[in-house]
Amino acid sequence: MKVSLEGKRAFVSAGGAGMGRATCLAMHKLGAKVYTCDINEEVLDTLPDDITKYICDVSDPDEVDRIMSEVMTDGLDFLVNNAGIAGPTAPIEDVTVDQWRQTMAVCIDSQFFFTKNVVPHFKEKKQGTIINLVSAAGILGFPNRSPYVAAKWAVTGLVKTLAMELGPDNIRVNGIVPGNVNGERMDNVISAHAKGEGLSEDYVRDLYAIGTSMQCYVDPEEIADLIVFLCSDYGKHISGQIIGVDGNTETLFPRMMEEEQ
Repeated sequence: MKVSLEGKRAFVSAGGAGMGRATCLAMHKLGAKVYTCDINEEVLDTLPDDITKYICDVSDPDEVDRIMSEVMTDGLDFLVNNAGIAGPTAPIEDVTVDQWRQTMAVCIDSQFFFTKNVVPHFKEKKQGTIINLVSAAGILGFPNRSPYVAAKWAVTGLVKTLAMELGPDNIRVNGIVPGNVNGERMDNVISAHAKGEGLSEDYVRDLYAIGTSMQCYVDPEEIADLIVFLCSDYGKHISGQIIGVDGNTETLFPRMMEEEQ
C-alpha cells in the first residue's frame, strides 16, 4: 500500500506543534501543498519554507475568514480541524465564565469557522475531506475538565451530523480520538491534574496510562498517519466515524492504582 497526496491541497489548523505539526509534515512529505496557522509565530517558523503559514487566533471568526479567503483562492481538498486548548482543571463551580467561553471558542467554535469557509467549495466540486480532532474526553466523562469535555462532545456531534449533511455531496467527515499523546500539551495536562489532586506528576502519568487497555501513550506521528490514510483514496468510503488512536481508553480518571484498590 502506497499513500500519495500528490496534487492535493490541505489546511491544518494549529500546525506549529504537536499533532498539527506532525500532520503538516506527513502531508508535505507525501506531496500535498500544505497550509497551516498558529497563534505562535516561533513554532510556525520551524516548519519547512514551502508550507504556507499564517498567524491566526482561531477563536476569532474574522481572522479565520481572512486567511481562508487566501487559502481558498486555488481550492482545497482537505481540512484538518486540529486547534484546541486544554481549558481549566477545576471543579465546575470554580470555572470562570471567561475560561468556559475561551475553551469553547478554540475547541469547537474554530471548527465551525473553518468548516463554514470550506464547505461551499467542497460542495461545488463534489469532493472534500474534513478531519476533526476530538478527544477521549469527547466520548467519555472527565471530572474537573467540564469546559473541555463539553467542547469535545460537541465536536463528536458535529462530526456525526456533518457526515450525514454533507455525504450526498461526496464530502467525508471523520473524527479522531488521540488519547494520551506525548508532548508538551500532555505534560501540561498532567501537571495541572497532579496539582489539583495533590499527587505527583509521575503518579498521574501512570494513572493516565492504566486508563487505557494497552496502558500506553502515543506519538503525534501516529495521529498524522491516520489522518493521511483517511484523506487518501484508501479512505474514500470512510465517513461519520470517531476513530481512536489511543490504545482503547477505558477511563480518563482512574481513581487509584490497581494495587491500592
